[in-house]
Amino acid sequence: MPIAARPHSVRAMLLILLLPAGIGLMALAWIIHGALLERMSTDFVESRLKDEVAFLEHQIRQSGGRTDTLQTGDFFQEVFHHAFAIASPSGQSISPKTWTPLLRPLLSSEQEGAVRVRDAEVPAAPSEMLGYRRAFTVDGNSFVVIVAEDMEALQQSQAELHTWTAVVSVLLVILMIGSIWVGISLALRPVVGLQASLKRLQSGDISRINANGPEEFRPLVRQLNQLLDSLDDRLERSRDALANLSHSVKTPIAAVRQILEDTSRPLDKNLRREMASRLDDIDAQLESEMRRSRFAGPQVGQSACPVKQARDLLWMVGRLYPDKSFELSTYLPEHHRWPVEEHDLNEILGNLLDNAGKWSSRWVELTLGEDQGRLKIIISDDGAGVSETARSQLGKRGLRLDEQTPGHGLGLAIVHAIVERYQGQVHYTSSKAGGLSAVVEIHGSDRFGSRSSN
Repeated sequence: MPIAARPHSVRAMLLILLLPAGIGLMALAWIIHGALLERMSTDFVESRLKDEVAFLEHQIRQSGGRTDTLQTGDFFQEVFHHAFAIASPSGQSISPKTWTPLLRPLLSSEQEGAVRVRDAEVPAAPSEMLGYRRAFTVDGNSFVVIVAEDMEALQQSQAELHTWTAVVSVLLVILMIGSIWVGISLALRPVVGLQASLKRLQSGDISRINANGPEEFRPLVRQLNQLLDSLDDRLERSRDALANLSHSVKTPIAAVRQILEDTSRPLDKNLRREMASRLDDIDAQLESEMRRSRFAGPQVGQSACPVKQARDLLWMVGRLYPDKSFELSTYLPEHHRWPVEEHDLNEILGNLLDNAGKWSSRWVELTLGEDQGRLKIIISDDGAGVSETARSQLGKRGLRLDEQTPGHGLGLAIVHAIVERYQGQVHYTSSKAGGLSAVVEIHGSDRFGSRSSN
């Protein structure tokens, strides 16, 4: 069917697909029924004819070949309801007489076993006949026995039975159509409920869609609710960013304005240095909020190649700190993917590597791995390390343990903010060389499904 002609209704599509298949299967079953009925009836009649031939042969042998002592005439036809023919040295005996044109040629035939005659045109005789022929000798005398059945009457009975089967099949098709319609309507009832929920969501009556539906629709509902959560979270983050930015830059701007408005004081080096410091604070706050606004968080369909991004970032920080060694340790394949937005992963790795590069003495090691569905990032250095009491303060916004080192104390805070968006954790330990190890753990396949691209 052309794509343009396909119905837009799921119910119509299912009916178009199921009805022809059901009708075709019913027609095939009806054809097979007719063939099997014909085969079974033929085999049954042939078996009975064979038994009666064997009975006649036994009677002839018992009589020593004297067919005149047998009860011939219409006896066998009345008892067994079959026509018969016997050829012996003394003559031929055929009953009923009207079958003589059909049976006499078979007596002189050489064919043994079942014999089928079709489309015969003999008055008072059937047009379809099935016979069984057997030739044998008794005391050196040849005998031929044939027992035959009128298949025309049997075929009429079969045709009647087959017709009733067709009628029943048509009724079953009608019943099947009704059952399919009811089944499709019941199966699509959750879709109607989902449509109603979407309308209520659009009108503001509800904030989320109920996920207690059929199993096939639960992933869709979960993804819709996750999208709504993401939109609400982005709106909340935008409001928080504006509020934080307004609060954080208000004081530096006021200080700069006060210096500029005070005409009684000349702009000496100290005032210029103070103004530059205030402007640096404003710039740092703007940069921080801009970076926070770009956090994506967990998004359906968003993923990153951690190994490839790690190699690129290690090359970049290696250029920033050429006197230090940056190494990657991982068992993940090159094209393995994590369900983390690419920019978010860059921010996590970039800030941690830059921080480690500042404090390391000679080397920094980045380790990527997965453990029971959790994504793990470990960045270790051989620097002076951080005391156990000070580790709990790491990641707080604006915190700088060494004021002599350039920076604004925002890198680790950004890492913590991103990891929290993924419901992960960041903790710090001592590295094997006595420096600091930053360990990031994020929910992976349990929630989003980590995957590899082919």
